[in-house]
Amino acid sequence: MAVLTEEQSLLRDAARTWTQEKSSVSAFRNMRDAALPLGYDPATFAEMAAMGWCGVIIPEEYGGSGFGYLGLGLILEETGRTLTASPLLATALAAASALVLGGSEAQKRRWLPGIATGDLVATLAVDEGAHHAPRKVALAAGRNGEGWRLDGAKAFVLEGMAAEVFVVSARTSGQSGDEGGITLFLVAADAQGLIRQSLKLADSRGAANLAFEGVEVGPDAMLGEVDAGWPLLDQILDRARAGLAAEMLGTAVQAFETTLDYLKVRVQFGQVIGAFQALQHRAAAMFTDLELARSCVEAALIAIDESSPDTAELVSLAKAKMGETLHRVSNEMVQMHGGIGMTDAHDAGLYLKRARAAETAFGGQAFHRDRYARLQGY
Repeated sequence: MAVLTEEQSLLRDAARTWTQEKSSVSAFRNMRDAALPLGYDPATFAEMAAMGWCGVIIPEEYGGSGFGYLGLGLILEETGRTLTASPLLATALAAASALVLGGSEAQKRRWLPGIATGDLVATLAVDEGAHHAPRKVALAAGRNGEGWRLDGAKAFVLEGMAAEVFVVSARTSGQSGDEGGITLFLVAADAQGLIRQSLKLADSRGAANLAFEGVEVGPDAMLGEVDAGWPLLDQILDRARAGLAAEMLGTAVQAFETTLDYLKVRVQFGQVIGAFQALQHRAAAMFTDLELARSCVEAALIAIDESSPDTAELVSLAKAKMGETLHRVSNEMVQMHGGIGMTDAHDAGLYLKRARAAETAFGGQAFHRDRYARLQGY
């Protein structure tokens, strides 16, 4: 476990108190049952923004606090515990990282202050198929005078209906699958020719498919350099992956603790089921996995903050390990609760669904195991 500074401990404790008091699992269930169109409660997100959470990784000169990725990861872990639905990961981490890492001074001053206050929601539009494959960019960007014309599609864009601006990966040369020839653009949601189709994911979060039909953007929309966007995109995605892994850690920890509490009170054959050795072994295995996963997640976040040369390896290790661990813990949560765990009346199903959606976002276990091996030279 990472040794936290006093400020980081205060940030974590404040996030824990707020999520437990103001954004419990019951609040998520109410949001789901109300079928809110964006997949989250805007009033809840406004409270999160008011506490400064949207500006944690944004430098102070653009309205943020510059508190770092570990700091934001601690917040995401707490929101993961209670399944809090919000665009925090998409806008305050992923899109904000894109602008901090690759934005011009003008782009930073235009977009980052709004993200920091929560008044503006931004997100990444990267994948074009059912699986995470960021190199497989086919959306075409051709020269259009001094600007560009975009034609193509993006799939499963997180918070796609809430976003006011998208960080879009497009192909300006080469073929789908090539690292060269990828360029990033900032595209406003109200751009002519941009069509959004609302999606509702299994975990009741919001997403959208995007169609770009002759969307025209100016030269100031380009993020970074022409044809050289892949290294920047890879860094952005790693930050999103590490943040999601932190959220998944919180989800897994809470699922485990809820299950452990149940083992202590459920009685069968005249004794609490937690006394059964087989269940004790399964609980011990989950605890061990969670401790290992925490080490991986915190190492990845710290590596990002310290600009470590092995950041990519540590991020893929964290996402793969966290995917495996959350998958296991959410399964065990349902199984150990027995019949009630199979019903919608219990929270186990909510954790199981979130586990499956989070596992696939920004690359599942297979993607990151393969990536880790390649980065290690295999």
